[in-house]
Amino acid sequence: MRLRDITIRARVLEAVREARITDIHTHLFSNNFPQLLLRGIDDLLTYHYLAAETLRWGVISPDGFWKRSKREQADLVWKTLFIDHSPVSEACRGVLTVLDRFGLDTASRDLNSYRKFFDALSADEHVDRVFELAGVDSVVMTNDPFDETERYTWQADPKIDERFKPALRLDSMLYEWESTEDFMREWGYNVSDYVDIKTCKEVRRFLINWIDNMNPVYIASSLPADFAFPDGSARSRLISECVLPIAEERGIPVALMIGVKRQVNSELKSAGDSVGAASLTSVERLCQLYPHNKFLITMLSRENQHELCVLARKFANLMIFGCWWFLNTPSLLEETTRMRLDLLGLSMIPQHSDSRVLDQLIYKWEHSKAVIGDALARQYENLAATGWNVTDEEIRRDVADLFGGNFSSFADR
Repeated sequence: MRLRDITIRARVLEAVREARITDIHTHLFSNNFPQLLLRGIDDLLTYHYLAAETLRWGVISPDGFWKRSKREQADLVWKTLFIDHSPVSEACRGVLTVLDRFGLDTASRDLNSYRKFFDALSADEHVDRVFELAGVDSVVMTNDPFDETERYTWQADPKIDERFKPALRLDSMLYEWESTEDFMREWGYNVSDYVDIKTCKEVRRFLINWIDNMNPVYIASSLPADFAFPDGSARSRLISECVLPIAEERGIPVALMIGVKRQVNSELKSAGDSVGAASLTSVERLCQLYPHNKFLITMLSRENQHELCVLARKFANLMIFGCWWFLNTPSLLEETTRMRLDLLGLSMIPQHSDSRVLDQLIYKWEHSKAVIGDALARQYENLAATGWNVTDEEIRRDVADLFGGNFSSFADR
């Protein structure tokens, strides 16, 4: 009978803790977009997860909440979720993790002192400290050419902080062609109301122009739970005749985030989106019909995770990434990560932060690493139990792949 390697868990957990991270999907911005860079305690507290959690207590109407200033909203969230009730949810715990890692006294519950601390940080200093505390080397932004603020910044040819990588996001075009076509005509693209041959040619020109401008690491879109492909819609034709040909030509992956149900409660505004189980048939068809395209896929619904894993076993041009949005909680991350390791081994990207506030990088990665490290340690323990000698060098190689190398190899970036 072989002796159990009692040191392997500690070796794996250490390798995970020390791993440097490439965060492949966030909503963060570099200092070149000062109006869009969210940071500090008030932005943490008014994050849409916490807004929705606060409004569940009925302390104020949604309309009354949104009429308040950001600081007033933060005050209400702090009182409701941290003072009047214990902050046990993942989003609440995340705020406390951030405060603690900055060396602030969470036991004091002194919101004003936390504000003073963050107010004293310059944007550059804040970014540097967060990246250091989170162990993050680089993040991928979400860049929408139809956003007016972003558009003006990109047109000024900014020198982007090299730690912030662009991603060309096309939700506006793929969700609402009827409204984006007017903007494109204003910008000199001769598009029609319908997605015809002429329009497809102009959309391809639009994509090429923005790829040349941004140099994105991938093209991306979130998609609804009822997404179907191909289905004869404007969205389907834009994907098949514009996005995929240009992505293949330029060697850029296409990232699809599938399963959102937009604005099921519009009173909650940014907190009003929900989740729905989607059909994997569309992903299967994309992988079949476009074998020379690379697809980064994440699904929002827990119910889709098993089928997605099985599908990834069949197509090398499909890379699963992250536990997106409502899946980014320890319990669901653990379940999903263990399943992926069992079915796919190390050929996946276990997590991205989806951070909207700079400081969230700290807690989202610390909490995720704890869960991923535990799941990974179990796999190595099982491996060692067979007599296979797992070296520290091999463990660190594998961990580096999971937290950055797999994305770099797949995206060829």
